[in-house]
Amino acid sequence: MSNINRNGLLRIRLLRGHNLAIRDAPTRSSDPYVVITCANQKFKSRVVKRNCNPEWNEEFTFSLTDINTPIKLAVFDRDRFTKDDGMGDAEIDIKPYIECLNMGLENLPNGCVVKRVQPSRSNSLADESPCVWNDGKITQDMTLRLQNVECGEIMIQVQLFNVSIFKGRRTYSLA
Repeated sequence: MSNINRNGLLRIRLLRGHNLAIRDAPTRSSDPYVVITCANQKFKSRVVKRNCNPEWNEEFTFSLTDINTPIKLAVFDRDRFTKDDGMGDAEIDIKPYIECLNMGLENLPNGCVVKRVQPSRSNSLADESPCVWNDGKITQDMTLRLQNVECGEIMIQVQLFNVSIFKGRRTYSLA
């Protein structure tokens, strides 16, 4: 697998949640927020009150040094007087995305699907996840099925930038 230099940055766009678990019985809703961790980096989204289909539209940027380090996503229900309730978790697998970058693609038309990643037992995908070429960059949209909970999905988009990818002796630099 490819090596990524220490300057590689992974942008994760936390878009929205769908059909998240109900954790507040009186209101039949939840107050969800998301925590994303990678190595020693941790980001927390804002809380969306009383909503099981929240829209976050937030971006988080991680310094990525090892694609084998798991990127974990956990959803919680914010509680004022007690410990926050867990609402599921998932792992973000960026290895298929890195494979697309390693193809050394150039001059493709915008909107070109480079690869389609299928859901499997080894990933948290709920649906097919396309890697798409736009404006000289590849993005991957993912719908992650939450584990350890009765229901719920999280929609995200990943993009790697300011990175050098080593493939044999050639170096591809994406800025």
